[in-house]
Amino acid sequence: MTGTIERTKRGDYSRFQSISTRWMDNDVYGHVNNVVYYSWFDTAVNRLLVVNGLLDIHHGQTIGLVVETGCRYFAPTAFPDEIEAGVRVAHIGTSSVRYEIGLFRNKEPEAAAVGYFVHVYVDRDTKRPAAIDEKMRSFLEGMRP
Repeated sequence: MTGTIERTKRGDYSRFQSISTRWMDNDVYGHVNNVVYYSWFDTAVNRLLVVNGLLDIHHGQTIGLVVETGCRYFAPTAFPDEIEAGVRVAHIGTSSVRYEIGLFRNKEPEAAAVGYFVHVYVDRDTKRPAAIDEKMRSFLEGMRP
């Protein structure tokens, strides 16, 4: 990754996915454990793609593999917080996309955490890179800042 991950605001995103924290997300320190944030990133992006008919996780010939991730934490979250994950697209390649995600706690204006991950889209059977189709590319272009 180049550069640092900066804290973002709600207005930096146009697409949001709601996520409820669970009792089991808290660790012994009384806040959501860091590994849960990565699950939220994956959930927010993939839910957005699935509900918009862009990714068929069960039968589609193309699947997305996460090849790089990162996160910066600014404020703790804990059960029973409600999280809204803002999702945007920073880069679109031939077969890859860099998604950036801001996690907002209880309607707060600044992100509690900001992260990213890179999906490489591949053929389900061969695991070789597959070009992003025009329908998905058009959707993703609409998510750029």
